[in-house]
Amino acid sequence: MVLQDVSRETRERLQIYEALTKKWTKRINLIAPSTVPELWERHIVDSAQLYEFIPHCVESLVDFGSGAGFPAMVLGILASEQRPEFTVTCIESDSRKAVFLRTVAREVGANVRVLNDRVEAIEPLEADLVTARAFAALPSLLDASERHRKPEGVSLFPKGKSYEKELAAAQKMWDFDFKAHASQTEPGTFILEVGAFARV
Repeated sequence: MVLQDVSRETRERLQIYEALTKKWTKRINLIAPSTVPELWERHIVDSAQLYEFIPHCVESLVDFGSGAGFPAMVLGILASEQRPEFTVTCIESDSRKAVFLRTVAREVGANVRVLNDRVEAIEPLEADLVTARAFAALPSLLDASERHRKPEGVSLFPKGKSYEKELAAAQKMWDFDFKAHASQTEPGTFILEVGAFARV
């Protein structure tokens, strides 16, 4: 079960994050108001399930369009105790959301830095791992991954029930290895794991 075996300290950090998200959502549009009552399951647990797909050799993560920080902030918090060398970079163009993310990182003591800019405007980051949740369709995600991910790295993209349409569109432009892992939190949704890829 997701988050069942985390330490008390990690759970407390996640609870601080949850409380800050609820507080800030009243002022800025971090998450849909309708999802606030189920924030823990809908956003935190849903993000945490990506952790098991992160290879042990991975030391750096870049998240596109981080928004409220899902999944990147959750992954950074989970790594804080077990993998202190693991660094997370959140890219967020909205300055208010960037301030929120920096506040969370400071309050929970996570190894997370925030870049307040557009993904395409930032110098290549050479990350081992790329994540993005509700940021763009797969073809655009692969474009951004080509800029910011090491060729031997991996990308993890939570996707909805129509992910196969995105796959078909991406395969017209890209040749790539992938696995689709069924979500543990929402039936019919998936975590798309993308390995090596190249333009067709």
